[in-house]
Amino acid sequence: MSEANESRNPVIIGIAGGTGSGKSTFTNRIKDLYGDRVSVLYHDSYYRAQDDLPLEERMKVNYDHPDSLETELLLEHLKALKEGKAIESPVYDYTQHNRAKETVTVEPRDVILLEGILVLADAKLRKLLDIKIFVDTDADERILRRVRRDTLERGRSIQSIIDQYLATVKPMHNKYVEPSKAYADLVVNGGLNDVALDLVATKVAKILKLD
Repeated sequence: MSEANESRNPVIIGIAGGTGSGKSTFTNRIKDLYGDRVSVLYHDSYYRAQDDLPLEERMKVNYDHPDSLETELLLEHLKALKEGKAIESPVYDYTQHNRAKETVTVEPRDVILLEGILVLADAKLRKLLDIKIFVDTDADERILRRVRRDTLERGRSIQSIIDQYLATVKPMHNKYVEPSKAYADLVVNGGLNDVALDLVATKVAKILKLD
């Protein structure tokens, strides 16, 4: 455990926003600034294990609803990281719509980034966040980015992406994701917003006494 973690609690930054909004881009840019001082957790990694369901049934699950996520495990992991303890983050296999067998070790760092569409929608998660960010992007741009990601990275067909978007992604965004923007300390217009990045970097540096 580093000397920094022995002397102060880590700063936890929640980064939310709709699918394809640029959350990952913004998250990666912050991580690049701080290097080994930063650990990253993804809410998507905590989709529930569904070993008891056949693939056909797993494909029908509403993955945009809060109940699809094992947020209670994520809360335990965040608290452990705040105490300076490493955790084993689950890994999700999007091609099988199920949790993978392997895990990823996440070490406690001075800054912990938590990314996910529903990060600000959960009251218990919000209580653990020191900084709450919502990345806001036009809906048309978001769906195009999702199509590109899911076809190239997750082996999905365009028709399946469209069907899922209309059936669950859009209605869940309107019900859970968009309203959570009200809890944000900072609303960012896209993941490549340099002004917003500078503001976050300055704030974190001040908290960690790095300036």
